[in-house]
Amino acid sequence: MRKLVLCSFVLAALMPVASFAEGPSCNAAAAEKKLSGAAKTSFLKKCEKDAAATCDTAAVEKKIHGAAKNSFTKKCVKDAVG
Repeated sequence: MRKLVLCSFVLAALMPVASFAEGPSCNAAAAEKKLSGAAKTSFLKKCEKDAAATCDTAAVEKKIHGAAKNSFTKKCVKDAVG
């Protein structure tokens, strides 16, 4: 029973991933700036690259490795891009 409760707390601590993208998502920011065409593509590419760097740093801080890190980073970037 103790192990189940402990695992539940550990998983709950790792779940709030969506809050890494402080402010609007990349797509929302592009729409707010009324970007289109090549400017929008460039903006989204840079935004996704920045989000990936931020998410990788967060994974290292949380000491997540291997497949869990890949999954964490993928979800974090997806949430940041929108």
